[in-house]
Amino acid sequence: MAGSTQVPYLLRAARGEVLDRPPVWMMRQAGRYMKVYRDLRDKYPSFRERSENPDIAIEISLQPWKAFQPDGVILFSDILTPLPGIGIEFEIVESKGPIINQPIRTQEQIDQLHLLDLDRFGFIREILKALRQEVGNEAAVLGFVGAPWTLGAYAIEGKSSKNYSIIKGMAFSQPAMLHQFLGKLADAIAIYVRYQINSGAQVIQMFDSWAGELSPQDYETFALPYQQRVVQQVKATHPDTPFILYISGSAGVLERMGQSGVDMVSVDWTVDMAEARTRLGDKMKVQGNIDPGVLFGSQAFIRDRIVDTIRKAGNKGHILNLGHGVLPGTPEDNVRFFFETAKKANELMAVHA
Repeated sequence: MAGSTQVPYLLRAARGEVLDRPPVWMMRQAGRYMKVYRDLRDKYPSFRERSENPDIAIEISLQPWKAFQPDGVILFSDILTPLPGIGIEFEIVESKGPIINQPIRTQEQIDQLHLLDLDRFGFIREILKALRQEVGNEAAVLGFVGAPWTLGAYAIEGKSSKNYSIIKGMAFSQPAMLHQFLGKLADAIAIYVRYQINSGAQVIQMFDSWAGELSPQDYETFALPYQQRVVQQVKATHPDTPFILYISGSAGVLERMGQSGVDMVSVDWTVDMAEARTRLGDKMKVQGNIDPGVLFGSQAFIRDRIVDTIRKAGNKGHILNLGHGVLPGTPEDNVRFFFETAKKANELMAVHA
């Protein structure tokens, strides 16, 4: 495989080529719905160990590749992974998610943060290099990062939140302090992205998972400028690496996502794909946007939804994906069917014409 000289299909889509079918991968494609992952999780219960031990992380990243041959293989990691590199420690509790025991609440804490220490991330380089070697040009290797607002929300709230009242309280009462923090995060994330690209990532997806919790005007103040800051710094050194932006619940800020400087917007399922295309304009490429719940449907329903989505997205600048991550409990056979069906989409489109 590694000897193949073809350009990975996903990269061709990200460059805007007209293709017979869209490339396909899934967010969270390695994870709890796969028995092989659950077995490994039982053996290594610490998420940090699973994501930061290269041998384990490589194996997990490749589990869906070996099972389904997606067009994209994404690094198994966590969006909080770079935080200790600037001085913010975290742990991940299986049933609760990320926990930051000393959440960032004061100017003094922000002042104590330091530039990203890349020496802590040798495991990331090892994982990405191995993934490139394993999949060759049969698939594109994706790196990923969290965006400043979302990482800031975790760091300030100290955990996942339902209403983000602590970071919003800081935004609306101490904005200068929050802007300083978001700026430091943006600069660290840009360094981390470049490190991933230099280690072998061919595409970068940036998750601003919680930016959909902001009103449009607050998105323009606290999320968009820092997305732009990351993208501008990375594009200055790596202009040809495609950048994808994903936000959960993004219907209200979709056009603003297009102003971030990214090459592609990953659309969630709350927006019709044809409407997303119209709202984002001809030049913006799109990814998505099938409801993960569709994978609990019949295979005929899954097939029809794939055809509908591809037809609405068109044959240029589209990567087929879910509108969010694969849900735990999703039948593995339906995931397999999704990939198989997507890969013969050109035949299906002719039949359904």
